[in-house]
Amino acid sequence: MKQYSTTTPYHFLCFCCSFFFFSFQISSAQNATTDPSEAKALNSIFQQWDAQANALWNNSRGELCTGSALDETIFEDPSNNPSITCDCTYDNGSTCHITKLRVYALDKRGVIPEDIVALKYLTFLKIDQNFFTGTLPAFIGNLSKLQLLSLAHNTFYGTIPMELGNLKELTVLSIANNNFSGSLPPELGNLVKLEQIYLNSCGLGGEFPSTFAKLQNMEVLTASDTPWRGKIPEFIGNWTRLKKLRFRGNSFEGPIPSSFSMLISLSSLQISDLHNVSSSLDFITSLKNITDLVLRNALISGIIPSNIGEYQSLQILDLSFNNLTGRIPSTLFNMSSLTYLFLGNNSLSGTLPSQKSEKLQNIDLSYNDISGSFPSWVTTSGLQLNLVANNFTFDSSNGSTLPGLDCLQKNFPCYRNSPRYANFSIKCGGNTMRTADGTVYEAENASLGAASFYVTSFDKWAVSNVGLFSDRSEPSYLQTTYAQVTRTNTPELFQRSRISPGSLRYYGLGLENGPYTVSMLFAETGFTDRSSQTWKSLGRRVFDIYIQGSLRQKDFDISKEAGGVERALEKVFNATVSENYLEVHLFWAGKGTCCVPVQGYYGPMISALRAVSDFQPTVSGIPPSTSERKNRTGLIVGISVSVGVVSSILIVAVCFIKRKSDSNVEEELLGIGPRPNTFSYAELRSATDEFIPSNKLGEGGFGPVYKGTLSDGRVVAVKQLSVASHQGRSQFIAEIAAISAVQHRNLVKLYGCCIEGDKRLLVYEYLENKSLDQALFG
Repeated sequence: MKQYSTTTPYHFLCFCCSFFFFSFQISSAQNATTDPSEAKALNSIFQQWDAQANALWNNSRGELCTGSALDETIFEDPSNNPSITCDCTYDNGSTCHITKLRVYALDKRGVIPEDIVALKYLTFLKIDQNFFTGTLPAFIGNLSKLQLLSLAHNTFYGTIPMELGNLKELTVLSIANNNFSGSLPPELGNLVKLEQIYLNSCGLGGEFPSTFAKLQNMEVLTASDTPWRGKIPEFIGNWTRLKKLRFRGNSFEGPIPSSFSMLISLSSLQISDLHNVSSSLDFITSLKNITDLVLRNALISGIIPSNIGEYQSLQILDLSFNNLTGRIPSTLFNMSSLTYLFLGNNSLSGTLPSQKSEKLQNIDLSYNDISGSFPSWVTTSGLQLNLVANNFTFDSSNGSTLPGLDCLQKNFPCYRNSPRYANFSIKCGGNTMRTADGTVYEAENASLGAASFYVTSFDKWAVSNVGLFSDRSEPSYLQTTYAQVTRTNTPELFQRSRISPGSLRYYGLGLENGPYTVSMLFAETGFTDRSSQTWKSLGRRVFDIYIQGSLRQKDFDISKEAGGVERALEKVFNATVSENYLEVHLFWAGKGTCCVPVQGYYGPMISALRAVSDFQPTVSGIPPSTSERKNRTGLIVGISVSVGVVSSILIVAVCFIKRKSDSNVEEELLGIGPRPNTFSYAELRSATDEFIPSNKLGEGGFGPVYKGTLSDGRVVAVKQLSVASHQGRSQFIAEIAAISAVQHRNLVKLYGCCIEGDKRLLVYEYLENKSLDQALFG
């Protein structure tokens, strides 16, 4: 017979003992009370911050250390905010001390009161994403047990007190996104247990203290958008535990220290916007654990290492806007993990490799010297590939491989020396839209991404975008708002805008050479107004504006210049077109906040763009028709308008255009640059009081002209073309194009037109009938 042991198994006894001990703790905690001085201090702090103790841990008797305060697993649960954690093992389980305090993203206001010193057992203090202000008090240094101090996304100002150097147990310090001034106190070098420090957009500057060399346990340092100066500290190379380092938008000068080759634990390295001294890529030789390598606009010179394919953990590589030369190693396109590759704006040469891994789906090689043929992978579904401004040649065999790219090669060959346009208007990120002044902004609603470009069907203008929003999942390259933008007659123009995390370029193609006026329309719709006193109002968008490759405005801040958010702002620049194209470049140089209102939110944003010639054009402005694009050309006769003769504005060249169906009217009008404003017949009938005889100004061979008043108050002259005039639609379109293209102070302005059925009307500005000498000489 089988014998069974009558003794209790050891593991069962252990379980019983553990369960008894845990039950004893809970029971003891239920009988324990919060330290009275701490309870009083916390209640006072919450009263000053207008915060309410959470019912999950504050029971009906006013006892704080109950419920969730005894369960660390739900300390950072969204429903448990504000939250505390208590330790009730003191005085044989009769006393509870508050060890953690979290008031997160509640938009609370006020200062850090001295009552907080009573919470002397605090190890964790997190008050991020509020609107706290004032200076950082020196008495914070008395909280000697603190291991985490996080004050990010507030409005603290003043210098950092040296007393923070007393927090010897501190492992995490975050003071990002504040308004501090001065430099880092050397005493922080005494915090030898520090593992993470976050200094992005904190307002500090100067140089890193040499005492920071003692911080050998450092694993994370982010310090972008702060005016650190001098050289990047060499001692950082001795932080062999460092996993993440970010220096972007600073005032550091190169080179990148060679000691960085010892950072073998590094997984994320982002350094950009260095000046003065260049660096090579030699220091990355030992960084085989790197997953995210961004050295953008960092004066990197030399060649890309031939062994780059050995970095099998690499997922993101950005070496754009540098001085790299030589050929691109083919192994770079066949790495098992690489997803994003940015090599634009270098001097790389050679041809595209014949093969590419399926993982690599975003490739920017724009603004290099790459040439040759296109391998089959360039048409892979889902691939984003930007090859703008290289030396590829196009013929009948590859002209349709990447539509429009032929016009965006170096020197922009389309219409070179045979211009067709003298203006263009773009609704950045949105659909076609007409403004109150009659300007029609053509739709730019392409699906742009991390490495993409788009050219209009008539090769009139184009757009190129490059960049990846760092640390952001499912990024959008459009900014949408339902807020009512002020200081504009067309607020809907700003409801959708184009946004970029790096480099956004717009091109006007086929332009007649000469001086132009470039108008850019902006409105900051990504942040809330400062008057709301919320943490989401603390964002700053900063970028640079280049035109024709020349820096026209550095550190442009939309809301700062507009005087607030959701306010329309027009920036006007003069530019010269000398090679039949115009380039507008919006460039992010690492400045501005990175994480308001969401992680990875920054970079240029624009709502609309327009360029108009400052001279009398000699081009028609009419895009090539469908038949012309199939080598059936039409004859366009030049237009000549006498400056002195106001009354002869209707003299236009004969334009032989093949008659098309009425369904093509919209396409023909869209091709006119800028597309004219269109009115409904009902609008014009109302404006002229049903075309009553008393409003008739005169009559010519093509029909009568009436005086009218539009709904917006503008007085106009409406030319009503008679059916008997035999002026066909092609001549009608040609007349609109000719008058739209010609702009002069002595010429009547064309406001728009109307085409409904057989009704054709032109709408001009109204001028009083005076003599010629009065018009010319007053």
